[in-house]
Amino acid sequence: MRQKLFIILILNLFSFAAISQQVEQDTFRLFFLGGQSNMDGYGYNSDLPKSLKSDFKNVWIFHGNPADDEDKNGGQGLWEALKPGHGKGFTSDDVQNKLSNRFGPELSFAMKMKKLYPNEKIAIIKYSKSGSSIDSLAARKYGSWEPEYEGHNGINQYDHFLKTVSNALEVNDIDNNGKIDKLIPSGILWMQGESDALDEHVASRYYDNLKRLMDLIRAALRVDDLPIALGKISDSGNNEEGKVWKYGELVQHGQEKFSSDDKNTFIVRSTRNYKYSDKHHYDSNGYIDLGEKFAEAIYQLSKNN
Repeated sequence: MRQKLFIILILNLFSFAAISQQVEQDTFRLFFLGGQSNMDGYGYNSDLPKSLKSDFKNVWIFHGNPADDEDKNGGQGLWEALKPGHGKGFTSDDVQNKLSNRFGPELSFAMKMKKLYPNEKIAIIKYSKSGSSIDSLAARKYGSWEPEYEGHNGINQYDHFLKTVSNALEVNDIDNNGKIDKLIPSGILWMQGESDALDEHVASRYYDNLKRLMDLIRAALRVDDLPIALGKISDSGNNEEGKVWKYGELVQHGQEKFSSDDKNTFIVRSTRNYKYSDKHHYDSNGYIDLGEKFAEAIYQLSKNN
């Protein structure tokens, strides 16, 4: 834990250094997108409407390389203008982003935020990992966001998140226009919980695990009450037993409780109406709607505060 607190302090120093060095400055609203596969995104780029297919003006993304626990390459990446391809199959290193044929909620989220804040620049930091759980007991081969989970060599999904944020904030000019950039943390988008819904004891602890993780993510971004848009998990029912997530209701209860207890969290429930491309993942229209609902939730929370 000491090492992780040290990393958070380093992140703070990067932020203060960027501000102190500024001569001519650009300001960006910064959002973190995290979770598991339905944050990764299984939508197909070929299904996108024309308005979401091209590069986004004044929207930049740092997408940390998704990696298993123990993998030292998690969180690598570089800033680039947002475009389709940041869904399932995306990879990155310190040299090149390799886009996929899939997308997640980031595209429609950015488009909606640009309509809500037409004169502002948007920065997105994304790190998500398919199949990952918060609770280490549900990690299986996919990874855990539990900060204290050490595995074999002490690297987990929370570490990959910290590395992603650290790598992103090391860059003082994310759009390469010669101006120092000030990134203002403005919201967290979290779509996760399905993997924690496979075990009754794990699912019953979801509220406590989620609260702790959101507190730590807020701390890493240096805003204690940073607005959170929380995607409520849903079930396709496309399973022999009729339910894919056996204890999904317990996780949903934890999500609803967190949203009720935390005044700066809004839970997005439209997921219950989405269609699926397979038994685990939404179809393309679902991801488009999810991004828009995330944007509306963050905007409303920001207005309220």
